[in-house]
Amino acid sequence: MSSSVEAVTPRDPFAMTHREILEAMTGLLAALFTALLSTTIVATALPTIIGDLKGSQTAYAWVITTALLANAASTPIWGKFADLFNKKVLVQTAIVIFVLGSIVAGFAHSVPLLLVARVVQGVGMGGLTALVVAIIGSIVAPRERGRYSGYMGAVMAVAMSGGPILGGVIVDSPLGWRWCFFVCVPLAVIALVLLQRTLRLPTERKTGVSIDWLGAALLTGGVSVLLIWVSFAGKAGYYDWISGESALYVGGGLLLLLAMVWVESRAESPIIPLPIVTERTTGLAIIASISVGMGMFGATTFLGQYFQTARGFSPTIAGVLTIPMVAGMLAGSAGSGQLITRFGKWKGFVVAGATSLVIGLGLLSMIDHATSLWQVGIYIALVGLGVGMMMQNLVLAVQNTVSVHDIGAASSSVAFFRTFGGAIGVSVLGSVLATRVGELSAQGFDRIGVETGSSGGGNLDIGALPAPIAAIVRAAYGDATGRIFLIAAGAAIVALLAAMLLPNNPLRRTIDIDPDLDPMRAENDEDDAPVGEFDGDRQKVGAG
Repeated sequence: MSSSVEAVTPRDPFAMTHREILEAMTGLLAALFTALLSTTIVATALPTIIGDLKGSQTAYAWVITTALLANAASTPIWGKFADLFNKKVLVQTAIVIFVLGSIVAGFAHSVPLLLVARVVQGVGMGGLTALVVAIIGSIVAPRERGRYSGYMGAVMAVAMSGGPILGGVIVDSPLGWRWCFFVCVPLAVIALVLLQRTLRLPTERKTGVSIDWLGAALLTGGVSVLLIWVSFAGKAGYYDWISGESALYVGGGLLLLLAMVWVESRAESPIIPLPIVTERTTGLAIIASISVGMGMFGATTFLGQYFQTARGFSPTIAGVLTIPMVAGMLAGSAGSGQLITRFGKWKGFVVAGATSLVIGLGLLSMIDHATSLWQVGIYIALVGLGVGMMMQNLVLAVQNTVSVHDIGAASSSVAFFRTFGGAIGVSVLGSVLATRVGELSAQGFDRIGVETGSSGGGNLDIGALPAPIAAIVRAAYGDATGRIFLIAAGAAIVALLAAMLLPNNPLRRTIDIDPDLDPMRAENDEDDAPVGEFDGDRQKVGAG
C-alpha cells in the first residue's frame, strides 16, 4: 500500500488530502516562524542588550529563563484549551499576545521591564508551541506525520539560522537592538492573515467545560520557586547551594508540585491528565524531552555569548557561526521525518539523535577561549543533528498513543517538560557559568596584581573595560563555557537511556484510534492501551 495521505483517506473519514494539509500548514508554519525568528534574533542580541541596560550575567540568564518559564507554565493550559475550544482562534490569540510582549520589550528601558515583556512573549510562545503541534496532530495520521514534521523542521531551521544573522545585522546597524523586537510585528500580521485564509477546522460545541485553574496555579508556582532557587544559589550576596534558604526554596517548590499532582488526580478536567503522562511512552518521552530542552536552549543561549563575549566577534558574525548547529537540526528533522514516513520506523532515529546529542555536548565540554572554530562548528552540528532527530519524533511517539480528543494535552505535556528542562537548564548553566567566570576572573586579576571588589565578570559591558581587564574576562568566559556543556552532556545521557527504553510501537495510519478504522492497531494495543483510549464517546472525534 502506498504511504500517501490519499491512500489513507478511504480508510479514515477524518483524513485530509495532501493539498488540504499543506494549505492548513501554511498559516501555522508562518506563525511558528514568526515566534522562532524573534526568539533567535534576541538570543544573538542579548549580550548587547544586557550591556546597554547595565545588566549582569544573572540578568542575562533570566531574560531567557522568564520567557521559558512563562512558555512552560502556559503550554499545558493552551494544550487543554486546544482540546476544548476552537484551535484556530486560540493560535491567533497566541500570536497577538506574543506581538504585544514584543512591542513592550522593544520599548523597555530597564531589565525589570524587559523581564515583564519576556513573560508576555513566553505566554504567546507557549500557545504557538502547543497549538501548532496539536493542530497538525489533529489533521495528519502518525504514519504520515513524518513528512510534515520535515516541513516544520525546515521552517525551524530557516528561522534559527536566519534569526541570529538578522539579529546581528540589526544590532550592528543604526536601528539598534530594539528593532530585534519590533521586526516580528509585520511578520505576525502576515501570519494572522494566512491563518485566517488557509486554516479551516470544524468547531465542536462543548458544554460543561471547566478549566483546572488551581492546578495551573500550583504548577506555575512550583516551577517558579524552583527556578528562582537555581538562579541565585551559590552566587555572592545570596545563598549557598546547601543552606537553609535553599532548603526552603526546594521544599516549597516540591510541596507546590505535590499539591498540583493531588489536585490533578481529582480534577474533572485536569491541565495535565495523569493517565496520559504516566503512560510508559509518554513518561519516557517526557524524561528525554527535559534533556533535549536543556541541550537545545542551553546551546543556543550560551553559544551566542561564547562567540561574542569570549571570542570577541560581532553579533552578525556570531550569528553566522551558529549555522552548523541549525544545519544539523534541519538535516536531523527533515531527514528523519521523510524516512519515518517511508519506512514506518521511528525509534532508531530517536536513539541515534540522543547518541549524537551526547557526543556533541561531550565534545563541547572541552572547548575554551582558544578552541579552533572549525572544531566548534563540528561539535555544534552534532548537537543540532541530535536535537533535530529527537524533538519532533518524541512528540510523534506520544501522539501515536492517544486519541485525537487528548492530542492537545498529550502534545503540550511533552512540550511543557521540554521547555521546563530548557528553563531549568538555562538557569542552572547560567548560575554555573557566572560562578566559574567569577573564579577564573579573580585568578586572572591576582596574576596581574589587580584588586576588584566583585568576583569578576559581573558586568557584560566588556567593551567599557580596560584592555587588560577585558582580556582576562573574555578568557574566563571562554574557559568556563566547557563546564556548562559537561553538565548538559550528563543530562543527555539520561535522554539516551530513556530513548532506548521507549516501546517501539508501530505508527497507526489513522487520525484517531478506532478499532473499526485500524484493526491492526487495536489488536496490538488492546492489552496496554492508556486510560480512556477506547472510551466509546471518544473513538470518533473530528479534527477540530
